[in-house]
Amino acid sequence: MKNKIILEYIWLDGYKTQNLRSKIKVIDSSMLKYDSENTIDIESIPVWNFDGSSTMQASGDDSECILKPCRIYKMIDSLIDSRLYILCEVMNTDMTPHKTNTRFKLSKNKDKGNDFWWGFEQEYFITSKNGIPVGFPADGYPEPQGEYYCGVGNKNVKLRKLATNHMYECLYLGIDITGINAEVAIGQWEYQCFAKDTLKACDDLWMSRYLLYKLSEDINVNIVLDPKPVKGNWNGSGCHTNFSDKMMREDNNPRYYKSILSSMRELHKDHIAVYGEDNGNRLTGEHETQHIDKFSSGIGDRGSSIRIPIATVKNNWNGYLEDRRPSSNCDPYLVADRIIKTVCN
Repeated sequence: MKNKIILEYIWLDGYKTQNLRSKIKVIDSSMLKYDSENTIDIESIPVWNFDGSSTMQASGDDSECILKPCRIYKMIDSLIDSRLYILCEVMNTDMTPHKTNTRFKLSKNKDKGNDFWWGFEQEYFITSKNGIPVGFPADGYPEPQGEYYCGVGNKNVKLRKLATNHMYECLYLGIDITGINAEVAIGQWEYQCFAKDTLKACDDLWMSRYLLYKLSEDINVNIVLDPKPVKGNWNGSGCHTNFSDKMMREDNNPRYYKSILSSMRELHKDHIAVYGEDNGNRLTGEHETQHIDKFSSGIGDRGSSIRIPIATVKNNWNGYLEDRRPSSNCDPYLVADRIIKTVCN
């Protein structure tokens, strides 16, 4: 291990709802270059490749796809760079962006998104090997929703240690997790992920999902981001997206908020189109959702498409909005790109 660096390359595959993939390269530490602030130069991380025919990104007769490193994750207090996570964009062999590379699409809007702040509320279910959420009996259902949300005790909460360990893993890698909580169904959890940089916010959410999946391997459970994994009278899972630009945070301008909401209403279908697969199963108009075909907004209204936080109003219209439409399996690159286009239209 002396003088060796372990690089864990991570990328998104070509499925309609993209999955995370990874593989490891071991290099000599001498290959890494550092800038004047002793930060690793990402250009010194080797470009790599993978078999795209196995990830729905290429045909078998021309299967090579390229991994272009775009962000490095390392333990923030570590003095030795012995293991690094490398989030990558997928490129064609001529180094043009692959058609599945949604990060590149967002980066083209980077200038417009420079002053945006983002807070993603990622909900997920933990299921056993047979696909049943932990805490559900083998046959039938547990007690109805009511005591599970932010609950405590084995009767109401399952696998708190997994959720907590995930929080620490993210924080150690510089991902700003601002909180976690047990959700309204047993076996369901949420964490909140915040960043003031648009690309980092979306990169961090994908990386946080990757870490959650990896932790689940150790205890033989599954992480499910399906927006409605349990049919019936149970809440689904969303990825509520809190966003603001500089004017929203500083201008005391209710008319500006109204103009954003008007644009959101007009472009509702465009948003829904990129807010996640099978989202209609969750957005039914019940269980704290608005129907997928309708748009609504309201102050403190968790049953609306867009919630206007009470704190934003009380702060003289300085604050943010919460888009409650994105599903738990959404691609944050597409969500952020769509919101930026609508707000900056």
